[in-house]
Amino acid sequence: MQLRYHSTNNRDERATFRKALMNGLASNYGLYMLWKDEIPILRAPLIRSMRTMSYAEIALQVLFPYLKESIPKNKLKVILSDCYPKDHFPTNVIRVTGNTYLLMLTAGPTYSFKDYAARFFARMLNHFLTVSKRLKVVLVATSGDTGGAVADALYGLDNVSNVILFPKSTISDRQRRQMTTLGGNIYAIEVNGDFDVCQSLVKRLLADRDLALRLFCDPDRFTSANSISIGRLLPQAVYPFFAYSRIADYDEPLIVSVPSGNFGDLMGTIVAKNMGLPISKIVCAVNENRTFYEFLQTGNYTVKPSKKSPSSAMNVSNPSNFSRLIELYGGHIYDKRDNEGNIIQVGIIDLQPDIVAMKNDIYSQSISDIDHYKTIKQVYDTFGIILEPHGAVAWKALEQYLNGKHNMLSIAYETADPGKFPEDIRKAIGLRPNVPERIARQANKRERIFSIKDTPETKEDGSTVSSEAQYKSIVSLLEQFFKKPK
Repeated sequence: MQLRYHSTNNRDERATFRKALMNGLASNYGLYMLWKDEIPILRAPLIRSMRTMSYAEIALQVLFPYLKESIPKNKLKVILSDCYPKDHFPTNVIRVTGNTYLLMLTAGPTYSFKDYAARFFARMLNHFLTVSKRLKVVLVATSGDTGGAVADALYGLDNVSNVILFPKSTISDRQRRQMTTLGGNIYAIEVNGDFDVCQSLVKRLLADRDLALRLFCDPDRFTSANSISIGRLLPQAVYPFFAYSRIADYDEPLIVSVPSGNFGDLMGTIVAKNMGLPISKIVCAVNENRTFYEFLQTGNYTVKPSKKSPSSAMNVSNPSNFSRLIELYGGHIYDKRDNEGNIIQVGIIDLQPDIVAMKNDIYSQSISDIDHYKTIKQVYDTFGIILEPHGAVAWKALEQYLNGKHNMLSIAYETADPGKFPEDIRKAIGLRPNVPERIARQANKRERIFSIKDTPETKEDGSTVSSEAQYKSIVSLLEQFFKKPK
């Protein structure tokens, strides 16, 4: 069967993986996705055989069915071996207590789980651009770790420039420096607003083909490396396959707890379940940004202003990947826009998903700011393990689902090195974690930061979206970055 990705807002659009990766955003501001019955299935014998495979080898088995029309298997094998070398990209599973484990996705170049998908995205994009002799500008909105991981993965590539938008004053100093100390082809822009404002600016830029034509004489120059990109989403389906290969016996069911912000890692885990991995329940762990948690309880999707929380990468009130999730369960959601592309109303559900089926697969819990710190302390005092805020959210939500019992096979994702959040760790347990080597080096490097000082637009419900003034300012910056030589 030939796989063709469609837009969540346009069923008539069909694209190969290569085209979907190059485009970034699908038509009508939709995201590229497969229909549920098109998702490739991996059989139980293959899943069992992963016990002896490396991370890169498992990734090959999981990802090739999605890419086989766009790249030869032997070439993909080389790319994945470069993405995830054993010596420089260790992935570990540790037993904490009973039958409960942690998947440690923390040892990549920027000490974040985002490195896994960012490296795959960058190398696949560079491969396609080299073959086609084209150039791309990769646009990214970040609430924390995405920006640094993507910047590191794309830094120095000849065929790519990277523009990153991050919310002012809501990411840590160390997260910011991973973006702003590189220079070269990496342009980091501080935005007056929250992550949702940054994300709406990126989506509008991606759809502005006239701007791309004016700046580059190429209407297809922009693409995205957020998890709105199918090239960022699919690699996240590898995590649970790898975890399962290290802890499961005899096809036993697995409970997976995922710290969730823009829902990329959540969707990757749901994709893995639909590929045949025996996941009995997915715990969607959120912080005090409770939009999805409340949706599961009430059936009403109400986007409120995003809140700052210690798990900064999860400070998202309107996750982009929710459109993929809701479609997978038979529904549809979109943002209403004016003729200029500005968002008028967010999160309009015009076709309700199967809530019963969704709740059968997914349990969600919202973790308070106070419980971030209590959980970090409790896990450290009890097990001697230092969790960072995002991993603490996943652990606390999993414990609540398990009701304190650890007899069922379960795993929580730990998504960053605690050294990225020294003040939060000190507040929780009274000591500072070790500073990772590369972060220590960046602390003394000069930063290059661009700023958009214009204010966002505030809606009647208190939520914010990007304003026309902000969009004009970012267009002005792009004109500076990519000014054509005379």
